Amino acid sequence: MQGRSPQGVERNGARPSDPPPRSAPEETPRSTPGPTPPTTRDNDVGSNGTGTGDNGGSNNGKPAATGNRTRKARLVLATAAVLATGVTILAALNSGTRHGYLDPRSADPFGSRAVAELLKDRGVTTRVVTTAAEAAEAAGPRTTLLVTDPDRLGSTQRRTIRSAIDLSGGRTVLLAPGGHSLPELSPGVRTAGAADADELDPACTLPAATSAGRAATGGGLRYTTTLPGATACYPSGGHPTLLTLPAGTRGDTVLLGSETVLLNESLAEEGNASLALQLLGSRPELVWYMPSLADSDPDTGASEDKSLLALVPDGWSWALLQLFLAAAVAALWRARRLGPLVTEKLPVVIRASEATEGRARLYRKAGARDRAATVLRAATRERLAALTGVPHTQAHDPAALTPAVSARLTDGTWDVSALLFGTTPSDDAALVALADHLDALEREVRTS
Repeated sequence: MQGRSPQGVERNGARPSDPPPRSAPEETPRSTPGPTPPTTRDNDVGSNGTGTGDNGGSNNGKPAATGNRTRKARLVLATAAVLATGVTILAALNSGTRHGYLDPRSADPFGSRAVAELLKDRGVTTRVVTTAAEAAEAAGPRTTLLVTDPDRLGSTQRRTIRSAIDLSGGRTVLLAPGGHSLPELSPGVRTAGAADADELDPACTLPAATSAGRAATGGGLRYTTTLPGATACYPSGGHPTLLTLPAGTRGDTVLLGSETVLLNESLAEEGNASLALQLLGSRPELVWYMPSLADSDPDTGASEDKSLLALVPDGWSWALLQLFLAAAVAALWRARRLGPLVTEKLPVVIRASEATEGRARLYRKAGARDRAATVLRAATRERLAALTGVPHTQAHDPAALTPAVSARLTDGTWDVSALLFGTTPSDDAALVALADHLDALEREVRTS
């Protein structure tokens, strides 16, 4: 079909349903932003859209892209530096309060700072030592020597502690000694397996146990002995979990099968606090011996299986967790994600007649008369609004545009509202007629 209006559809072979020509560069949606491709001038583009001139703008946009990457890299490095500084500060602030298991300086659930503070209120001073020589030197008739991990001691260290037990005249408390250390530290005592229950009744005449009552001495080792003068308390299955043995002239040795009564998290349960204070507070000085790696028996150390997390100091566990979370957040922040569609200019500028003709063919192939009619009417309304003085924002408002156009017409036979805001044409012939009427209406307004 041939078009019949200068502002309607294209004359050179375009279909009747073609939209009005466009002189501005066509835009197309893209799903991801990126640098704008080079633009080819209109006189360098043939009818088939192929450039025939020198495309000298092929490197346009690269400096901007490089600058963006540089800025992003600097931002990532700055963020990482801030996170590393924060982690270091937190680790430094926590380093003074986070210590090891059963450490009297630790406020962690598995530390023993609560016991040390209660003993301090009772006038008992606590001294932490890490070698057997220091422990033996500090032991005396006015001291209580607490050995937190007897099975870690080497043979030389066990002999040193045994000598201190015999000569000091004070009290020695051994926490959960096993078969590795009992033959030298407490001859005549053997282990009898693990206790079934965690909380047990005293069932003995030891004043510290009877006044404390039920306590969490179970969950660890049980003992058996035939030594005279031994006091067995808190039995489980007929074997005690707390054993008191006379040592030297005035001293004694206490074997406690579980360290639960000394932990911060369980000190307030049952009679744990009372039992701990009476076992460790019978003398004015407490020597808290925590064996170091230097005191360990090489054979025992080789046989212990420790996980990777157990080898990481407590203060660094939180730092590693924070670093992991920071890395995860950074990965999510930097991850490529789909966003809303954005418009971007085409890499080349094509002639408006080619765009009009191509879109007209698409409309005809799809039978999109509604879309073609909408485009024709919208373009006509915008041009008529400019001719009649209607603001651009009201160009598609029937109440504003229709009276202004009707006032410019001398012939009263025009149905302006139906032409500009009517229904969709029913067939191609009706679409061609609509284009002709819109063209005639615009021509009449221009010449009025």
